[in-house]
Amino acid sequence: MAALDAVLREGLLVNRAWLQDHGFDRPAVDYYLRSGKLEGVAHGVYRKPGPALKWQAVVYSLSELGYRLHVGHLSALAFHGFQHYLELGGTAEVLLYSDKHLPGWINDVQNASRLVEMKRSPFADLELGIQDVPFGTWDWPVRYASPERAFLELNSTVSSAEEIGRAQLMMEGAANLKPTLLQSLLQECRQVKAKRLFLWMAREQRHSWYRHIDKAKIDLGSGKRQIVKGGAFDDEFSITVPGKDEGGQTESVL
Repeated sequence: MAALDAVLREGLLVNRAWLQDHGFDRPAVDYYLRSGKLEGVAHGVYRKPGPALKWQAVVYSLSELGYRLHVGHLSALAFHGFQHYLELGGTAEVLLYSDKHLPGWINDVQNASRLVEMKRSPFADLELGIQDVPFGTWDWPVRYASPERAFLELNSTVSSAEEIGRAQLMMEGAANLKPTLLQSLLQECRQVKAKRLFLWMAREQRHSWYRHIDKAKIDLGSGKRQIVKGGAFDDEFSITVPGKDEGGQTESVL
């Protein structure tokens, strides 16, 4: 049996199944717990004693425990430098998409950020537009949505003029999105609202990559969609969006 220090890296959270798979049976685990070389941080979850955990370590640990997850939506956009506003006060939220429900203990083991599981992804494909970002001493790969995917994830949930206005502010800085990746994502996206709203925003921003999107290959559904009440109707994408004021700015941005 290998020594615990040889296989369990500092900051990694594991369960008894993981420990057993790495050669540590129940008596061995109990011995390490009694000796203080292993500590329980939640029911059935363990780590080597050490400094406070960062949320990235929790996310990577979940991937090691069999969850396919990534940092997405506003959290990914903030990481990529697109978030133009900050939530004031409170604990920062990290928005995650996962292939199965995340365990309830994820926010009991660290308090720097609150990990939030997004209810439904606009994509069935778990890999398209996902990238690994190295974290920590061992360069653990933490999965993030690319800016292209994260913008569509964002547009799948916005429902007010204020939220749309904030999304438009972020889109102002999105001049370097990759049209080839966007094309694939738009074709794979399964939410009509997200696709129509994203394309409307892109058209309004007049970024050069928008000209390379082949809308004929994208399923935009049929019928009208009311994104906000009392807004302006856009004929091209058949959606009701916030109107503009006399200066041409979207109303109710902030």
